[in-house]
Amino acid sequence: MAADIHAVIFDIGNVLIGWEPETYYDRVIGSDRRAKLFSEVDLHGMNLAVDEGADFRGTIYGTADKHPDWATEIRLWHDDWLNLAGPVIDRSVRLMRALRARGVPVHALTNFGVGSFELAAANIDFLNEFDIPFVSGRMKMVKPDPAIYAAVEAETGLPGEAIFFTDDRADNIAAAQARGWRTHLFDGPDGLADRLVAEGLLAEAEAA
Repeated sequence: MAADIHAVIFDIGNVLIGWEPETYYDRVIGSDRRAKLFSEVDLHGMNLAVDEGADFRGTIYGTADKHPDWATEIRLWHDDWLNLAGPVIDRSVRLMRALRARGVPVHALTNFGVGSFELAAANIDFLNEFDIPFVSGRMKMVKPDPAIYAAVEAETGLPGEAIFFTDDRADNIAAAQARGWRTHLFDGPDGLADRLVAEGLLAEAEAA
């Protein structure tokens, strides 16, 4: 392990698992209807409420009740969630497992609902492999709130400079950098692999 990095923390959505709800709805209802749906219903706001700790099913079904013309489509966000999220980003998962095989503590820091994470973890094996999964819905706070990063530091007992964090969102990365975390803006697993090698966290063969 790199001498000054004592834990690696992964975001999940678009780092380990794809997260593009628009793509799912394009496939299921067509791009024109999807555009209309997303313009008339704040589905991402609905999902943020779940990420902040609101009930998974209740929040989505409640939104559907408020928009009866779109009720069937909105309920898919809950009822077909395992197809809404994905696919798994295989090389990222291999990198995560290679770090753990090396004895590096690996955590998750993810904006994810309580119920949706439980569903995901019951069906996606590697989500059960983190040393600590920091799940926003459980913590009742979301990235990029500085408080969520402070909570991670408190739970792990690590200062920011001892943490390496990768996330696909620039605002989440900026909030981590403000606390001194070492960061990598994820834009694909190849770049992450190169960075982990450069940091001395993995050998090239381990990151292949």
